Amino acid sequence: GSRAVVFFEVEILDAKTKDKLCFLDKVGTHPQFYPARQSIRLDPKGKSLKDEDVLQHLPVGTTATFYFRDLGAQISWVTVFLTEYAGPLVIYLMFYFRVPFIYAPKYDFTTSKHWVVHLACMCHSFHYVKRLLETLFVHRFSHGTMPLRNIFKNCTYYWGFAAWMAYYINHPLYTPPIYGEQQVKLALIIFLFCQIGNFSIHIALRNLRPPGSKTRKIPYPTKNPFTWIFLLVSCPNYTYELGSWLGFTLMTQCLPVAFFTMVGFIQMTVWAKGKHRSYLKEFRDYPTLRSPILPFVL
Repeated sequence: GSRAVVFFEVEILDAKTKDKLCFLDKVGTHPQFYPARQSIRLDPKGKSLKDEDVLQHLPVGTTATFYFRDLGAQISWVTVFLTEYAGPLVIYLMFYFRVPFIYAPKYDFTTSKHWVVHLACMCHSFHYVKRLLETLFVHRFSHGTMPLRNIFKNCTYYWGFAAWMAYYINHPLYTPPIYGEQQVKLALIIFLFCQIGNFSIHIALRNLRPPGSKTRKIPYPTKNPFTWIFLLVSCPNYTYELGSWLGFTLMTQCLPVAFFTMVGFIQMTVWAKGKHRSYLKEFRDYPTLRSPILPFVL
């Protein structure tokens, strides 16, 4: 149904008070609106106020009207990431081991004769195991939760593409890349290089934010050479992610993989452009030479 909208009129008695804007947390009449699903705004169509905002610093007079919007049921980002990344890992392995009811019965639990199929399984599994471990031990999220409905959309995307790619790569009639071993080795180098680069960027971004804080800083290159791409790109984690899937596409020479790479690139470009604009707006001294995702191009 429609989202609930509640109006608050607050009289500010002391301009020096630093009450945090979490009204519904203090009001017991609507316990279903727990803090994570609250959006409190000064304008009905404006941006949500941050949890750390205080009345003293807001552009209001002696009285103020705040607009509340229900964001819907929420779920933690950690739970979302673990769910959407564990799915592709398990699904791909089901196709790799050719469990029953996927291919013809005579192929149940058989293995491919092509070594590139085994290599592709190792690379795919490595990628998602890495993502799971980063979710648990590396990432620090600026927002603790996201709408519950998003988990179904995200899982459909990741799980569906994983099944589509795995079906063809592990198919008994799969044929290796046209240029054979040289193509596969080149693709493996690209894949591993970009995986290391992606991990390096995640570590660099993690070190910018102290534990338990929402601090935002301009990311700069560190002593790690894989971070030097920050000189030219605002979101090199997406750049390396794109490179990884390009390598995987080259390795498998599989159309569903190429399509997944293209769709992922489009989505990451949208995210990168948004983050790039946010950096420019928030930091006046943000390096102007940087592009969102591809140096000098995009």
